Amino acid sequence: MPDGGVGPAYDAVAELYANLFRGELGGRAGDLAAIRRLAGTPAVAERGLPVGDLGCGPGEATELLAGLGVRTFGLDLSAGMLAQARLAHPERPFVRGSLTALPLADSSLGAVLARYSLIHFPPAELPTVLAELHRVLTPGGQLYTGFFAADPALGDTDFPVPFDHKVTTAHRWPVDALGALFREAGFTETARTLRAPAEGERFPQGTLTLTA
Repeated sequence: MPDGGVGPAYDAVAELYANLFRGELGGRAGDLAAIRRLAGTPAVAERGLPVGDLGCGPGEATELLAGLGVRTFGLDLSAGMLAQARLAHPERPFVRGSLTALPLADSSLGAVLARYSLIHFPPAELPTVLAELHRVLTPGGQLYTGFFAADPALGDTDFPVPFDHKVTTAHRWPVDALGALFREAGFTETARTLRAPAEGERFPQGTLTLTA
């Protein structure tokens, strides 16, 4: 399972990461609202298809989705992060896998949560990842992603910019550029947000909501 070193990097800090960010989602109203929308999308609420928390980390969002009464599971590249997720949420299913080759059937998911799951991929690999996400989503299924956004104040232009993420190299993405890649992969954008860094954050934060 090639991972460019991302899996081992998160393995090395998994327990620290899980402790540091425990409960972090509780203060993020926008993400919580998006998770509720994923749970209510027709493919999930009416057809009963599962929601995949892809890049689940220690599983907090997976647990929140389960608490909304939907079928859900977490997937992550890092064995260490999955161990933390299983420790904290033993009743939930967690599987190891890469977004470049998802171990999932075509059109098998009603919705996807990919919160800060795309930031470590080299830009040249991202079209492969987005094609995989489109493949596993049922037609009309919804995807929500959050990411570090480009910052013109730092000289960012129309291209993704690598930076020294505390775990391993990540990228800041211009919202328009990332949205264009999703469209090329067959998605339709339905909403986006962009906000300035909050206290303790280094960069602007962006989100995209898309339909397969």
